[in-house]
Amino acid sequence: MGALRCAWRLPLLLVVVVGGCLAAIPLLPHGPKPGTAGAALLRNWSRIFLRLFGVRVVRLGEPLHDPVMFVANHASWMDITALHAVRPADFVAKAEIGHWPLVGWMARRGGTIFHQRGNNHSLASVMAVMSDRLRAGRSIAAFPEGGTAPPGTLKVFHARILQSALDAAAPVQPVALRYLRDGQPSLEVLFKPGEGFLHNVFRVLATRSLTAEVHFLKPVAFDPEGGRRRMAETARAEIAQVLGFDT
Repeated sequence: MGALRCAWRLPLLLVVVVGGCLAAIPLLPHGPKPGTAGAALLRNWSRIFLRLFGVRVVRLGEPLHDPVMFVANHASWMDITALHAVRPADFVAKAEIGHWPLVGWMARRGGTIFHQRGNNHSLASVMAVMSDRLRAGRSIAAFPEGGTAPPGTLKVFHARILQSALDAAAPVQPVALRYLRDGQPSLEVLFKPGEGFLHNVFRVLATRSLTAEVHFLKPVAFDPEGGRRRMAETARAEIAQVLGFDT
């Protein structure tokens, strides 16, 4: 059955990707600005894209209005698309994605801010861009873990990334992402040890239907004593509670 699913899903996926690229040329010149046709394109395209992988997106809770910084757990390469499907925002992603054929171009059109991991100068530049966009009324989404976590776990949330929200006086809202099959957590979209990106893509393409839940949680209040570190810990704890993980 997996081979049959790939046989009909893959051609449609190529059509959707190419069609999305063509539509993005006039509608997404500088990222998904709030309330524009470009933001609607990104949201609807993301839903269609995930449906071709057999993934239905469900939103729980209410996202804040622009501008806001969303901080989410990072489990799969699908996470960005799942959040875009319910609430488009400018994502912070690793710089390598910007060099991927077609995907990198789409990411730039989608307003992605690229960060060179382990490079403090890059992080400072990224945070400045994040603050500028928040002040301009756009929303930002980031993965404070800095990468995907092993199944059933959450990495430490790096607090420095929250400084851009504090500088722009923008609220911080945690987002919990999880993937379910028949109401139970599914590990099929997660990377297996040593698994490459393309292998994971085709493995997910061959699987049967899944549900991606996007939980928008209560905003994290600024703690004048604990500062951004306490905020990061609070966001992580709220997400862990939804996912059923130990903090």
